[in-house]
Amino acid sequence: MPVRPAEPADFDEICVLLLDHAAHEGAADRMRLRLRETYDALFGDAPVVRGHIAVPPDAHGTVAGIALWYPTFSSWETRSGIWLEDLYIKPEYRRYGLGRELLATLRELTEGRLEWDVAHGNDGAERFYRSLGAEPVGGWTRYRWSSR
Repeated sequence: MPVRPAEPADFDEICVLLLDHAAHEGAADRMRLRLRETYDALFGDAPVVRGHIAVPPDAHGTVAGIALWYPTFSSWETRSGIWLEDLYIKPEYRRYGLGRELLATLRELTEGRLEWDVAHGNDGAERFYRSLGAEPVGGWTRYRWSSR
């Protein structure tokens, strides 16, 4: 199976993928990757985010993609769910089904909602998600209150 949970040994490659993802989204200048905080968030004593790694079967352990996520809870559905924070596949490994594998793995981890955001203008991502049967959520506006 080409998807597995992220391990501490994957951390350097995870950081590369996060930086690549930000560049792909045109947001490299806004990316503030703090290594210690990111490591602790994933692998510290009280991790707050989880990760799954996509490894193509013929690439000898090469990390080709990542899904970073965390658990959520819906009081309306009275179920836990998953918020997908990042999904990124290196361009040279797209069209191998790795994104589908990552999302299918997360889908298996919850009976509740699996949710995520898509940046406006990311038409390729929108087509991909719609091909899976996912739909945009209407009627809601996302607000963000960031720390200073």
